[in-house]
Amino acid sequence: MATIEEMLQELQQEAPTTRRTLERVRADKLDWKPHEKSMTLGVLAMHVATIPARLAEVSTQPSLDVSFVVPRPTARSIPALLEAHDQSVARAREILSSMDDAALAIPWRMMNGSAEIFSMPRGIFLRSVLFNHWYHHRGQLSVYLRETGALVPSIYGASADEAPFQR
Repeated sequence: MATIEEMLQELQQEAPTTRRTLERVRADKLDWKPHEKSMTLGVLAMHVATIPARLAEVSTQPSLDVSFVVPRPTARSIPALLEAHDQSVARAREILSSMDDAALAIPWRMMNGSAEIFSMPRGIFLRSVLFNHWYHHRGQLSVYLRETGALVPSIYGASADEAPFQR
């Protein structure tokens, strides 16, 4: 399991990449969605922007009941979206910095009323539900960018629009 310091380093490493992805969102396409069952671009972008703080905050609680309705606000402007991201990353950093490595072993539970759906150490929750979930939706956002005619940034290597490691 990762340490708090390693998680903070990962947050620091991934936040600028996520911000670059959010910067590419087209303000004139915030209501666009690829399918009737999909989130709009504005909702997905705001979700990506706010995942770090929301899930870091959830991790400080002993459990979450699945009946909780996840708020799905939409981005109304790109500056507001970027501000939400910056605040979310700062808040996640603050929360993670307040933990010690022993806190990562504390059980965290997903509940349905009084029935436990699953339990995992807090550190595994943070790895899976915060970080991996964040990257999953960032990847989804990169597809939305392509479909709306925006340039897709380099994330872990070259994209069709950026090749930062090539001369």
